[in-house]
Amino acid sequence: MRNKGLAINSCCAWDGETLVLNILGQPSAKQDAIGKVKGKQLKISVTAAPVAGRATDHMVRFLAKEFGVTPKDIEVVFGRFNVNKQLRIKSPKNLPSVINKHLSQEGDRINHSVARKQNERQLFMRGN
Repeated sequence: MRNKGLAINSCCAWDGETLVLNILGQPSAKQDAIGKVKGKQLKISVTAAPVAGRATDHMVRFLAKEFGVTPKDIEVVFGRFNVNKQLRIKSPKNLPSVINKHLSQEGDRINHSVARKQNERQLFMRGN
């Protein structure tokens, strides 16, 4: 487990095949949603109340579905009991449009490994 977060100059960046997200959480929202970029953070709303880290746990489960990973593939680097968080998502299979757009605008590299894995999976499925 990491003690320090990765210093990134935007809401998201790649660290190898791991996507690092700086998040501004909004607990007790009407619905779970990935919002807009606010400064150097991505707003994520969740319906869970901010009690004993439950909102963060709920956020991890919600984001796991959005990124096509398991909750165990998401590490809360810091902010478990705070609205300001940093998460690390290991090898995401999907990129929500707001993140894909932001990465493109920021000039960060496109996640070639996700595309490569999707192509390999397609080729494997065709072969079987």
